[in-house]
Amino acid sequence: MAADAIAAPRAADREAGWRDIVAVIGARVLDRLRRIAAVIRPLGWTVMALAVAAWVTGQLLGWQEVVVTGLVLAAVAVICALFLIGRTEYDVSLDLARTRVVVGERAVGALTLLNRGSRAILPSRVVLPVGAGRGEFSIGRLAPGQEAEELFAIPTQRRGVVKVGPVSVVRGDPLGLFERAHRRDDPVDLYVHPKTTLFGGQSLGFLRDLEGLPAADLSRDDVSFHALLEYQPGDDLRHVHWRSTARTGTMMVRQFEETRRSHFVIGLTRSPRDYRSDEDFELAISVAGSIGLRALRDSQKVDVRVQGRELPAGTGKQLLDSLSMVEHSRPRDGGVPELAGVLAATTASASVVALVCGSAVSSEDLRLACSRMPFGARVIAVVVQGGVEQPALRRIADADVVTIGALDQLPLALQKVLA
Repeated sequence: MAADAIAAPRAADREAGWRDIVAVIGARVLDRLRRIAAVIRPLGWTVMALAVAAWVTGQLLGWQEVVVTGLVLAAVAVICALFLIGRTEYDVSLDLARTRVVVGERAVGALTLLNRGSRAILPSRVVLPVGAGRGEFSIGRLAPGQEAEELFAIPTQRRGVVKVGPVSVVRGDPLGLFERAHRRDDPVDLYVHPKTTLFGGQSLGFLRDLEGLPAADLSRDDVSFHALLEYQPGDDLRHVHWRSTARTGTMMVRQFEETRRSHFVIGLTRSPRDYRSDEDFELAISVAGSIGLRALRDSQKVDVRVQGRELPAGTGKQLLDSLSMVEHSRPRDGGVPELAGVLAATTASASVVALVCGSAVSSEDLRLACSRMPFGARVIAVVVQGGVEQPALRRIADADVVTIGALDQLPLALQKVLA
């Protein structure tokens, strides 16, 4: 009885061990079969199925011609399979001259293949995926140590992030029955930035603040002392420096550096209900980028928010990279009023808020959004509407609202606001 009790667990362990071995072998066999099946293209499956069907039909019916047809098709499949034999061990290097371009520009790159082996590599094809498309290059026979270089250009019609690569080296037969691909190199992200416009002129609405940072602009009235100047009519007598006046005999007044509170916030709605067309949505992104770049030159801190998240905007490159990835939001994320509520809750210290939206936003929603902005902040709303020939300015609550129809109208529109 005791021997039987000991033998039973041992038999169960051996059975479990055999099951594990069978499972491992089965997994390896299935993996090898998947690899074999991956090199067979649809035309290859068709030819092999026709070969088997012709041979079986010919044997059953006694039709030698059909049998010969099956054998010929099988021989063709075997000969085509022989083209897969050979090495494709290239050293592949993918180099983009620029990984960031503006929409409409062409991104230029180079693909370099080097045979570091001791034997020649037969001709092959190289496939370079670019977004949803792909480019193909024919590479001739490469002797040991020989190098091949292919130049290419990627047109960019739309803003976004385009994944370039990974490069695949393809070996196949002339009839296209079989194809073996080996991936080389890592993919590269190509950032297609929105179009922006540069503009100078007056700063975008800074507020003076005791906790602000000194700027390069000089002022007759502020808190950061800079120098002494001779009195001019209209200067505040409270800033007369009496000791210097007594010493020089000329009335001298203090000159200051302007201190500015530099928290600039941009709210960009990405709700599809707020825009009348995709072109208006792209224009709004360009407007947000242009204002953000200007604000970065003027201030120390810029926040950019869309429905659902905050966009990195520490530098101009980060800002444009973030805007390249902006897409339409989901309906549950809300529109302009909901975005304004998030801005008020997360950026209470904002000095200036620029709200960018489309012309599909109603006046009531825009008024509600402006009323939710952080207390004490200056609010500028930019409404994009394709087809508008001249920028228009109006007031909604305490906000300045400008409507533009093209990106080049933005400088003139903001000039009207800041005048």
